Amino acid sequence: MAKYLVQIMVMGAQVVGRAFARALRQEFAASQAAAEARGRAGQQSAAASSISGITLQEAQQILNISTLSPEEIQKNYEHLFKANDKSVGGSFYLQSKVVRAKERLDEEVAIQKQQQQQQQQQQQQQQKPET
Repeated sequence: MAKYLVQIMVMGAQVVGRAFARALRQEFAASQAAAEARGRAGQQSAAASSISGITLQEAQQILNISTLSPEEIQKNYEHLFKANDKSVGGSFYLQSKVVRAKERLDEEVAIQKQQQQQQQQQQQQQQKPET
């Protein structure tokens, strides 16, 4: 009886182990595919995150931004900067967070513009007939 119980436990552990290994391989493959899709822009964005010390998602949350629109970024930045001014009882810490978030978002907008320009140049080069 104990022998069968041990065999059942071992088989169950093997099944769970195989399922976990399969899920891990799938997740790793999906992660690599996403990284390749991001490509060079993803590397630039990661570099910007490490330099500024704040991720893109954090910056969007701080400024309450859903899209990377320069107008929306500027509008929310001005509002939050004024609301957190020391003269109106605000916090210098929060004000500095708002400034860092705007800097990070501005970097991301610049990265996206640069990427769009590169894509346009590549398309123009492909459209030119070779001589």
